[in-house]
Amino acid sequence: MENFVLLIHCLIAVVMIGLILLQQGKGAEAGASFGGGASQTVFGAAGSASFLTKVTAWLAGVFMMTSLSLAYFAHRDVQAHQKIVLPAALTVPVSAAGVQKNSAPDLSGLPK
Repeated sequence: MENFVLLIHCLIAVVMIGLILLQQGKGAEAGASFGGGASQTVFGAAGSASFLTKVTAWLAGVFMMTSLSLAYFAHRDVQAHQKIVLPAALTVPVSAAGVQKNSAPDLSGLPK
């Protein structure tokens, strides 16, 4: 399930990048008033803005949902790994007073 959500997430990201690059900015309207804008659009003079904007908004919503789903999966995996108990050989030895024992090697015999 996690891999499926990740695949959908990546596909939506690529499609959103393409849709955003297809949209014209606010500055493109000035050029269109002189006759350069409407003849080059696929959806007509005014149809592309509303169609592409709506599709982009829906894809952004689905992208947010897949992001939240992936965050949930990651949180669940971290909690599952935290429940694993370390073996006794990896624990730090503690003295009776509660202070950690000095496990450093004795270097007193080395020349100074």
